[in-house]
Amino acid sequence: MSFDNLDTLYRQVIMDHYKNPRNRGALDNDSLTIDMNNPTCGDRIQLHLQIEDGKVEDAKFEGEGCSISLSSASMMTQAIKGKSVDEALSLSKIFSDMMLGENPNEDDIDLGDIEALQGVSKFPARIKCATLAWKAMEKGIDEQK
Repeated sequence: MSFDNLDTLYRQVIMDHYKNPRNRGALDNDSLTIDMNNPTCGDRIQLHLQIEDGKVEDAKFEGEGCSISLSSASMMTQAIKGKSVDEALSLSKIFSDMMLGENPNEDDIDLGDIEALQGVSKFPARIKCATLAWKAMEKGIDEQK
């Protein structure tokens, strides 16, 4: 597959998550809620996590922002549901490394749709958009400990 075709595919995946977000909404009141925003561009997210016995049982988000920010939140909630807290944090580290332009996936972990965001690393001003939900998840897990 050529780079142009791959770029187009990635753009389509990002727009699909933006227009049809997965896990959008709130969890009931026994969940952990983390509010974060990116004042640079106005993105804001409210992440809801249900963590039980060291496992992310459920994750949902609310908020508003650009396509990168909201599609990243959609992809992130899909990726961490059902994972252990350690696995979720490991995915966050891989994603952070990817945003820094590093090759983080030495273990060949299947990132699924998240790979579509790798091109964001070429646009430093957009990295904060892509990492907002991930930073909220890390903050929530830290608060839970």
